[in-house]
Amino acid sequence: MPHKGERNLRIFESLDALLTAARDEVVARAQKALRARRRFTLALSGGSTPKRLYESLVGAEIDWARTQVFFGDERCVPPDHADSNYRMAREALLSKVAIPEKNVHRVRSEDADPERAAKAYEQDLQSFFKLRPGELPVFDLCLMGMGPDGHTASLFPGTSALAEEVRLAVAPFVEKLNSWRVTLTAPVFNHARSVLFLVAGEDKAQALQGVLESERPAAELPSKLIKPTAGELLWWVDKAAAKLLAGR
Repeated sequence: MPHKGERNLRIFESLDALLTAARDEVVARAQKALRARRRFTLALSGGSTPKRLYESLVGAEIDWARTQVFFGDERCVPPDHADSNYRMAREALLSKVAIPEKNVHRVRSEDADPERAAKAYEQDLQSFFKLRPGELPVFDLCLMGMGPDGHTASLFPGTSALAEEVRLAVAPFVEKLNSWRVTLTAPVFNHARSVLFLVAGEDKAQALQGVLESERPAAELPSKLIKPTAGELLWWVDKAAAKLLAGR
């Protein structure tokens, strides 16, 4: 295990090897959390690589009745929309395991007012984690991906969400996608016990090199904002994504 706050980079020969290791890691983190605190709090990400991970978790040795699932971000679409992260996670995993509906904390992204949806999600976090004003939730594990532009969750380059230091969830408008999103903020991710980035594919290589090895600012590569203050930061990548890293 790395020391608290230390970056742990692992490079896998293939996407399949990365996903197998990630599945084992999620199971181990769940079992550890359940032993220590009798519950497992997990923040999911969207994307094709996480979808394959979620599919592999069906049948895993996780006590889903004591697992609480949240979402790192969501597109502002109804929950049955093809672009919905909730729909993807439900179809890949949540509908196939014995998790109570009340344990799945989705963003009410069908709300016509994205800011209202973000505030409602904040209130859900505050209520579940029993937060006092100014406190942050502590997730056991946040699963995160990274786009070719260096974004993570819906923290995109050039958006106001990057500078947020107080709110738990915000609703940025992503101009390049012409769409609204709801996303947890960097302080929330940075308060987690562990953050696991899963990055695969040659199209991520330049951004990964920029995030891990360059001096480019977080305003250009928002994944740089994710630096847990007391938790573990795990970067697990496949060989294709790692091709530009020094010494690789």
